[in-house]
Amino acid sequence: MTATPPPTGSPAPTGSPAPAGPAVPAAAPPLAGLRVLDLATLFAGPLAATLLGDFGAEVVKVEHPSVPDPSRGHGPSKDGVGLWWKLLGRNKRTLTLDLSKAGGRRTLLRLAATADVIVENFRPGTLERWHLGWDELSAVNPRLVLARVTAFGQFGPYAHRPGFGTLAEAMSGFAAITGEPDTPPTLPPFGLADSIAGLATAYAVMTALTARDRTGRGQVVDMAIIEPILTVLGPQPLWYDQLGHVQPRTGNRSQNNAPRNTYRTADGTWVAVSASAQSVAERVMRLVGRPELIDEPWFASGAERARHADELDAAVGAWIAHRSRAEVVDAFEKAEAAVAPVQDVRDVMADPQYAALGSVTTVDDPELGPLRMQNVLFRLSETPGGIRWAGRPHGADTEEVLAELGLDAAERAALRAEGAV
Repeated sequence: MTATPPPTGSPAPTGSPAPAGPAVPAAAPPLAGLRVLDLATLFAGPLAATLLGDFGAEVVKVEHPSVPDPSRGHGPSKDGVGLWWKLLGRNKRTLTLDLSKAGGRRTLLRLAATADVIVENFRPGTLERWHLGWDELSAVNPRLVLARVTAFGQFGPYAHRPGFGTLAEAMSGFAAITGEPDTPPTLPPFGLADSIAGLATAYAVMTALTARDRTGRGQVVDMAIIEPILTVLGPQPLWYDQLGHVQPRTGNRSQNNAPRNTYRTADGTWVAVSASAQSVAERVMRLVGRPELIDEPWFASGAERARHADELDAAVGAWIAHRSRAEVVDAFEKAEAAVAPVQDVRDVMADPQYAALGSVTTVDDPELGPLRMQNVLFRLSETPGGIRWAGRPHGADTEEVLAELGLDAAERAALRAEGAV
């Protein structure tokens, strides 16, 4: 078997992206020919569109003329340019359009007629108020897939509440099991629920497009951000239903196996150890000089080992505390026991495994120069994805997209006069 080379970023193409629908060369990216309109903001919907764009879809980012996607201003910036947007907006052309104005509505319907997918995350009823709901969109394009990403879904008692991923992290049970037993529930310091929902939305869109290949008709994707994170939390509802079991906060420990924790090394860094498999647990105890524990009756069960986590952590922690991180990782690797350094972003950027995979790539950007960012999500051996350009300025492609849509200079001027673009 030959190794698949990692995908790499590439500069923006000189020509315009291909319109939706026509045949594409066999070597083209797998989603070439697919047109996506990204109407969403912060963060799940736009991430889904980014993932589609990474594998060749033509993505047009639609933003309000005077209120850009807030991700442009989230987090650190350089020379007044938001860096988060450079990641989230990659492989997207940018168009300004005020959907609440008549000209904006007409233009979006014309765009929808050419599109395969629309991703939006307005509160339920907003598109309908603008006469841009599913009835109007599917009337101009019966093959359209409309992905609607909201905190709580399109119906139910919470549907009209404002919401963000933080609320999903709280409601789903994630925060309740995260943190030390005697400390408050812990929220993640990044958009975890949004990111999981973005991944799920991209999968849902591809599922709907596959169904369209059979039926000839598009459909609505109703993605509630509170649901995908509930799925990845595993069997908690099943445990509660069948056993009344409520998973507690256990810090870095697990109720299902031990040793499993983070441990401080002699040079002041940290490593994580996991012994989910029985064979690995035995190797760890031999490595740290406590092979007699393997013969204990309780050691043969992951759940029983978890009940003796204090003893196991003491043994593993004492051994690690007398060695540097490099020594610990090297010894665990030789013993075929599972360990990883607890890395911050500086370590990640220098990590040889990430380097071998091409997980971080360099993209040339006309505003900021070379940018290092996460590469596309996975590798395909025959039709890899790639990064053609980083996030573009607000409205940078408005004139080009409108001209491609067939609007002449007078029509474009009328939209500008109305404030619709």
